[in-house]
Amino acid sequence: MKKTIFEITKMDCPSEENLIRMKLDGISSIANLDFDIVNRKLIVFHTGEIDQIEKSVIELNLGGKKISTEKTDQTDFKKNQNQKKLLWSVLIINFAFFIIEMTTGLISKSIGLVADSLDMLADSFVYGISLFAVGGTLIKKKRIAKLAGYFQITLAIIGFLEVLRRFFGDKELPDFSTMIIVSIFALIANGICLYILQKSKSKEEAHMKASMIFTSNDVIINLGVIVAGILVNYLSSNKPDLIIGTIVFVLVIQGAFRILKLSK
Repeated sequence: MKKTIFEITKMDCPSEENLIRMKLDGISSIANLDFDIVNRKLIVFHTGEIDQIEKSVIELNLGGKKISTEKTDQTDFKKNQNQKKLLWSVLIINFAFFIIEMTTGLISKSIGLVADSLDMLADSFVYGISLFAVGGTLIKKKRIAKLAGYFQITLAIIGFLEVLRRFFGDKELPDFSTMIIVSIFALIANGICLYILQKSKSKEEAHMKASMIFTSNDVIINLGVIVAGILVNYLSSNKPDLIIGTIVFVLVIQGAFRILKLSK
């Protein structure tokens, strides 16, 4: 048995962990995957050469880089029996906030909230693919990934078009208070998701891992929408909302392309 450590610089939250799990699914030489989201490390226990595994990790464009490979005597790995239940929990939370943010974003005319809702939907897709592909064939998983990826790209493009329409035409201000309040709740929801998944690792002081949510893209986006709401009120301009919305749409499309890589 060998142990190879990868540094994954863009592994900010559990949705990236699931992307990597799905990408490496089916490689028979892998005995176990151990994720350390806090330190952005992936430890792969495997037999044979690392080449195929390394190539798959790099293809996801998450900043994957091999650090070391060494022999190990470890052959006994703990299996998390509650993984499916936990995935359902975070899927429901993310999808619920997709609906909440999309609805409040449309009502308050906030592009930032609409864009953030698509980011929540993107995470829902990742957890959903993980769940619905369990026990299914590789072809089934690839089909689901392809549909999810293209659907996500389509929604983001529609969002971009709306940004352009409002930038050159509609100057109506979004409701800044709704932007701020809903984003605060979304921030809490992201923290809960990370807490649930980190707790499943059965590590000491697992509850402390939730604090690392503040290093993730999801929370940076939430904070960005809050700041945009404050600036909308202070500057009496819709430009801060359009700017944060554009940034998030770009991140959503990047996430969609990562999902599409699972379908190849």
